[in-house]
Amino acid sequence: MATANHPAAPRLKGVQPLRAGQGTSFFWRKLHSLLGVIPIGAFLIEHIISNFEATGGPAAYAAQVYFLNHLPLVRVLEWVFIFLPIAYHAIYGLYIWMRGKSNVIYYPWAGNWMYMAQRWTGLIAFVYIGYHVATQRFLGVSLPENPGAAFHKVQAELANPWILAVYIIAMIAICWHFAYGVWLFAAKWGITPGVESRKRFGYVCAAGGVLLAVLGLWSIWAFVGPKYRNAPADVPVSMLVAPVGGINGN
Repeated sequence: MATANHPAAPRLKGVQPLRAGQGTSFFWRKLHSLLGVIPIGAFLIEHIISNFEATGGPAAYAAQVYFLNHLPLVRVLEWVFIFLPIAYHAIYGLYIWMRGKSNVIYYPWAGNWMYMAQRWTGLIAFVYIGYHVATQRFLGVSLPENPGAAFHKVQAELANPWILAVYIIAMIAICWHFAYGVWLFAAKWGITPGVESRKRFGYVCAAGGVLLAVLGLWSIWAFVGPKYRNAPADVPVSMLVAPVGGINGN
């Protein structure tokens, strides 16, 4: 009696490194992977740390906004190291997603679940960043020219419970996306070639992602909590120059 031969289920062999000779996509995938860590990841860390100044109140937050918007060549830096890298990383990430396949239903391994979560959190990040940049950078009060209005502008936006929910979900999604992205970067670039090194580095990335998420959510609480309720619509510039001078050591 003939016995049907069923193909063995594919085994999860880990993250494949990016190798030259895999077609023209090699360069674009390398660039996509690199930009996710430098400069986008570096900007994410800086942005969360800067927003954490909100825990010090409207004046402290406005002083940080004032400081950042008075850096030399700040608009050039903004486009070259923030807007354009994020746009490329997001668009090429969507391209990879559309061409990729995950077998979560048939092969629910951790790697496939991670792949799916990475794509969905990336999509959440893409939509949220577009909304956040539009509302905080280009719509309403212009914060580069009016840094004293920064705290009140964010606070007024987060007064809407739906927008607050979007911020909370997006903060968790972005931190998860970045933490797992760093783990993938190390694996694909050969920084963590072995299973054990990837496992250990995974704990580091997870801890870093949790830390960033906690700082981000703490900052959100500063805007909606009772401590700074009904913040002034504008903080005088005279109150902002002194803290910035202190940062510069003057």
